Amino acid sequence: MSGNLKQIDAGSGSVVGVNNLNEVFVLIDNVFTKISGSLKHFSVGPAGQLGVNQANNIFKFQSGMFIHFPGLLKQVDAGGDQIIAGVNMNDDIYCLNMDANNKWPSSTTPWVKLNGKLKYYSCGPYSCWGVNRNDQIYIMKDVSSNACSGSNSFKNIPGLLSMIEVATDGSIFGVNFQGNLYQRTGETHSKPEGTDWISMVACPNGHKHVSFDLGVLWVVCVDGSIRKCTL
Repeated sequence: MSGNLKQIDAGSGSVVGVNNLNEVFVLIDNVFTKISGSLKHFSVGPAGQLGVNQANNIFKFQSGMFIHFPGLLKQVDAGGDQIIAGVNMNDDIYCLNMDANNKWPSSTTPWVKLNGKLKYYSCGPYSCWGVNRNDQIYIMKDVSSNACSGSNSFKNIPGLLSMIEVATDGSIFGVNFQGNLYQRTGETHSKPEGTDWISMVACPNGHKHVSFDLGVLWVVCVDGSIRKCTL
């Protein structure tokens, strides 16, 4: 794929990303097309299209434009069942239930604060996964559209990752600090934590960021180049 990105996200049939200049791109007709705006992280999924800028302001893409959304996050995720989740500059973890997300801007945005500290947090249909500043991995189970905080008790998962993404179908992928790419195996609705990590290779020189949607794995390599892999 042509283009250069630092972060990529695929969800609900869309693919978006941002580059080192915080320029924003959307995949249109298989080409990453620059749109107006400046974001350091951009996420798409059942919760909508949400991004955060350098000042940690949150924006929601609606009616063809970015609208300022209440709150402050350094990383945001739209992959849950119409819930928004993310972490702020202090690694505090927040989520917003479906009703508040869908009714905004006609309603308030009562962000729910979760226990713990994470630097990256991503949600799927029934669980959310995150990593902390030491790259330790955690899962939050029993997450639903109206209970975004789930069981409110994080469970540690063996392994170390610097970023992790949960797809809309529950698939889990991540990258570690050495640039290795991993997929979680064995995850089901009844056992969302799965069983093992398996190593994959999409980039010859190492991986930076990963996302998965509709059978396609989107990978940003260490040099910023983009790989599209059909699984």
